[in-house]
Amino acid sequence: MKLLKRVFLMTAFIASTSMIFAQTQTVQKKSNSNSETSVENEYLNDVDAEIIMSLAESDELDNKLVALQYLQEALDSGNHSEAIVQALDKLSGEGVTNQVREKGRLMNNFPEIRRQACLLMAKVPTEHSKNVLVSIALADSEPMVIAAAVNSLGAIGINDNDEVVEAIAFANRRNQVLNPTSSLAMEVLDAFEILAKNTDNKKTMIDAVARISTDYHYVTPVRQRAYKLLKQLSSQGSSTSNEK
Repeated sequence: MKLLKRVFLMTAFIASTSMIFAQTQTVQKKSNSNSETSVENEYLNDVDAEIIMSLAESDELDNKLVALQYLQEALDSGNHSEAIVQALDKLSGEGVTNQVREKGRLMNNFPEIRRQACLLMAKVPTEHSKNVLVSIALADSEPMVIAAAVNSLGAIGINDNDEVVEAIAFANRRNQVLNPTSSLAMEVLDAFEILAKNTDNKKTMIDAVARISTDYHYVTPVRQRAYKLLKQLSSQGSSTSNEK
């Protein structure tokens, strides 16, 4: 009987040991698999970034358009690497902040490339992206590019010391004098509505919106939108004064 008990205990011990060993091996395999997957993803991200930068630096417009498509996919998959951001920086300033000239002629003035790159920058809501977009809004002369930069500035929502609001107001005021564009004015109004939450001094914003509401170069829906936002901003200002 004692011998049978010993045999039974030994069998149980061996079985439990085998189970623990198997579980340990499974955990190790999963860990190794996760590590291999992580390394593989990192490698693929690096390869993607190299391809995108190569396309972005090409002289051909078509290659830059393909680079934007790759950038869209990379950003949607969560790849916000430094190389990806550098490619965005380059494309957003194509022909403005970075210029290629031959015999004095600007060869890389591609506003559509800049517009799409500015819109993609909203997917990287950082201080750096904000600064680049502010530079584009102030330096570019194409209303559609400025509108895209303003759109992304509103989406990012950073407005330390009202820097962004002042830049948007200045860009629209300059455009309002030279080439009033309703689509840009609408983007300005949308951005201001978002940024109003992070703006202590709304005077610059209110002045800009008031100018849009009374400028008949803009279509009626834009002026009506400006008038509606003006009332909202005024009421917010009044409530803030009463609280003080």
